[in-house]
Amino acid sequence: MSKSKAGYASKLKRAVHLLFYKRHAKPGVKGWELRKAIGSDYVKVLEILDKYLKNLDLQVKTFFEGGESSEKANSRELDQARFYVTLRGELTPKEAKMVGWRIDDLAGLAVAICYIISRNGKVSRKEVEELLSEKIPGWRVSQNIDRYIRYGYLAEDENGQLYLDWRTLVEVDQKALIDMMLSEEVK
Repeated sequence: MSKSKAGYASKLKRAVHLLFYKRHAKPGVKGWELRKAIGSDYVKVLEILDKYLKNLDLQVKTFFEGGESSEKANSRELDQARFYVTLRGELTPKEAKMVGWRIDDLAGLAVAICYIISRNGKVSRKEVEELLSEKIPGWRVSQNIDRYIRYGYLAEDENGQLYLDWRTLVEVDQKALIDMMLSEEVK
C-alpha cells in the first residue's frame, strides 16, 4: 500500500469515528471539525467514504444552515455545514422498531410533515395536535410532537407555530412522501 493510500485509509477511519459516534446534541459533525481532524481534503475523504457506505445502504449527507444545498459550495459554507450518515434507502417497519420508533409514531411524524408542507411550511401546534388526536391516543399526541421536536424533525417558534427542522430537510424525501400519501396504496 502506498503512503497516500495509507494516509487516506487513516483519514477514512477518522471520518467514520467522527460521523458515527454522537458527540453533540445533534448527530453528525460540522465541516470545520472534519477539516481540523482530517485535513483540508475532508470533502474528498467524505466522497470516498460515501462510495464505501453505498454497499451498506448508507450515505453521507450534508446539511447547510437554512436548508440551502449547493453543488458549488465554497469552503466557508462547507465548514459551517453539518455532515452525517443516514440511510440511502427506505426504513422498513422492522428497522424502525429496532431504532426505537413505533410504527404509529412514524405515521404521526409522516402526517405532521405532510400537513406542514400542505400549509406552506408553518402551522400551529394546536392544529397538528387536533389532526393527530384523530388517530393517536390523545395522551401520546403531545409527547410525540415533543419527541419530533427533540429529535430535530420539527421545530416550534415562540408563537407555537411548527415548521420542518433540519433533520426532516435532510432525511426525508418530501416529494416521495407526498406522492406516497396521495397514492392508492396508502388508502
